[in-house]
Amino acid sequence: MTFVAKTQRLGLLVPSSNFAQEPEFVQMLPANVSLHVTRLTLSSVDPDSTIKIVAELEKESRKLADAAVDIVVLAATAPSTRLGKGYDAQLIKRMEEATGKPAMTAATAMLASFAAMGVRRVVLAAPWSEETNKIVGAFIEAHGIQVVSQVAMGVLRNNDIGRLSPQTAIEHGRLANRPDADAVFLACGNWWTASIVEELENVVGKPVLTTNNVTVWAALQKIGGHQSVPGFGRLLREMPPVPAILPGAKAA
Repeated sequence: MTFVAKTQRLGLLVPSSNFAQEPEFVQMLPANVSLHVTRLTLSSVDPDSTIKIVAELEKESRKLADAAVDIVVLAATAPSTRLGKGYDAQLIKRMEEATGKPAMTAATAMLASFAAMGVRRVVLAAPWSEETNKIVGAFIEAHGIQVVSQVAMGVLRNNDIGRLSPQTAIEHGRLANRPDADAVFLACGNWWTASIVEELENVVGKPVLTTNNVTVWAALQKIGGHQSVPGFGRLLREMPPVPAILPGAKAA
């Protein structure tokens, strides 16, 4: 076996009940980037739990900093959108102040991917509850992006979400899709989506963005040095730069 030097380190904060995100990140990360993970307590994707999960944010982020990671990433869409516009920036500030490292959330990465891909109208599909989906949809719309369709499967326990077949992501992405949408967004880091993104893009004829692929893209752009990651959809294949101004932000 050939040794590949790991020249960059990505620190990942995942919900404690998540078992899809680590394998998907390992699949998508370039060979020179290593993954380092710690966990935040969450068993169900409900509104209360997605607030309580960040009580441990500083403590667990510092553990990642001990591994000299280049970036700390909270790759959880529901928790990083939970309290509306600006909440993702608050979480980033907490992580950066706790660690002295650059930080990113799934919500911020999602908005950046919309801007990079020219998305103004999006459809949203997710495995969790309709209530959680509406919270995420409201966060998106607060940033000037129209959510033209939403589909939620109604699965609350995160372990159960992780047991869903990737085929459910294709089915519900197609169900949510609308001709006037610029992209399909598949939300939830514990939903197996990496293997089906390109297939679904071929079916719907537009970018398919997911919690995991947008977060990997944004993190790689943040740490720098990466041109293309083929096999996981248009965003990672083309690796567009992160726009300086994100949707809903005001220029300085």
